[in-house]
Amino acid sequence: MKDCYITFRSVTAAQRGESVLRRAKVDVVLQRTPRWMEEQGCGYSLGIRRENKTMGANLLKNAGVSYRKIYVQLENGAFEEWKP
Repeated sequence: MKDCYITFRSVTAAQRGESVLRRAKVDVVLQRTPRWMEEQGCGYSLGIRRENKTMGANLLKNAGVSYRKIYVQLENGAFEEWKP
């Protein structure tokens, strides 16, 4: 289950991020971002497991792939912004 979303400013950045995470063997899904998460983003995000959020953020940062925000699903089903 993907319970963490990483949002991006462009689909190109999301695709680059997907490539970086896949090379590192992180289970990732490129997907449409839920509307309420979009704000000023492009509408695409990466879904990963919550336990991979720190590693994912670090991999993206080290590869020079910028993202907008990271949201983590709470136990009650709501999402909260997570800041590394």
